[in-house]
Order: sequence, then structure tokens, then C-alpha cells
Amino acid sequence: MNEPSDPFDDVRRRILPAALEIAAFDGFTASMMARAGAEAGVSQAEIAAAFPRGGRDLVAYWSGEADGASAAALRGEAAQGLKIREKVALGVEARIAYLRPHKESARRAAAFLALPLNAPTGARLVWNAADAIWRAMDDPSTDFNFYSKRAILSGVISSTMARWFADDSEGENDTKEFLSARIENVMQIEKVKAKIRKSGFDSAGMWGWLAKMRYREER
Repeated sequence: MNEPSDPFDDVRRRILPAALEIAAFDGFTASMMARAGAEAGVSQAEIAAAFPRGGRDLVAYWSGEADGASAAALRGEAAQGLKIREKVALGVEARIAYLRPHKESARRAAAFLALPLNAPTGARLVWNAADAIWRAMDDPSTDFNFYSKRAILSGVISSTMARWFADDSEGENDTKEFLSARIENVMQIEKVKAKIRKSGFDSAGMWGWLAKMRYREER
């Protein structure tokens, strides 16, 4: 049985382009949301319903769209036959490609999420980005490995995005090289697993229980 769609998805889609144009100059403020709503023909009541936490919810929505771009790339023909490290790189690069038309707004969003009040949201969004990539790769892990993969990739994504924000090299080659080097962190997962097995840690205990909770019902 299909779940009902969110009635405010259309509002979010309509306001996002206008918001990103304005946020490049004004940041993710209440006044930016109001201006974007006016340009998109969205009422303040609709904005409040679609984005109850204002700019935080708008950034979260935008990040979720970027997650979708990563997943789409990894499920497309370009990912066929690639090695794991190549797929991870493809997923991160697809995220950057999606954000590139609004790079300054992405910088503003990162600064916005770095504020103490918004930091928990920022951490969750990076985790979701890593999770989207591993899920799109049909990652079968269900134990401690599930968490270690996402934790490591979260670090790769965060550091690569920071490098991208400052990258003015031709074709953003510096970011590509940086990402390639950081991917090696992801490939250390097997070493981490080996150390945990040697330590005698029971991953079937706490981590195994948490793994059963890893995928919430989609909304």
C-alpha cells in the first residue's frame, strides 16, 4: 500500500530555486524565506507549514535532494562495473555536481549548519548523505560495520565539501584529487573489522541490535 504524499512537497519544490538565489547573498534567514516565498507565489502560512524550523528545514530539504542525486548516479549505467572506491567517489561527485549551480549558497548553508544551534542538524544531514551512498550501493552490512562505514564516509564527505568550497582550480581538479585521497579512508574498513574481531568485541550484541533499527519506515 502506497503511503500518502506530503502535501507540502510542491511548496518546497517551488520555493527552493528562489531561496537558493537569494541565500547566496542573504544566507538562510527568515527574511530570505519571506522573499523567496513572495517570488515563488507561496504564502507565509504555507512556508511555515512546509518549513516549520525555517532555514534549517530548507537546508535539510536541499540536502535530501542532493542525497537523491547521489543515489540516482549510483543506480545508473555510469556505476555499472565500478569498484567500491570508484562508486563512493561517483556518489560524492554527484552530490557536488548537484550543488554546483548554487555553490555560494552551499557555502552559506555549511556556515549556517556550523552554528551551535544548527550543529545537530548538520551532523544528521552528513550522516544521511553517507547513508544514501551506501544504500544506493546495496551495502549489506548489518552490524558494527554498518556504523563504521557511514562514520568514515561522513568524514570524507565533510572534508571534501570543505575543500570544494575553497577550490578555484581548473575543473575543480584539486577537489577531485582530495576526494581520491580521502577515499582511502573508506577502504580501511576491513582493517577496522579485523581489529574489532581480534579485540573480542561482540558486534552481534549492542551493534547487532541497533542495526535492526537502522532503516526507518520511509515517509
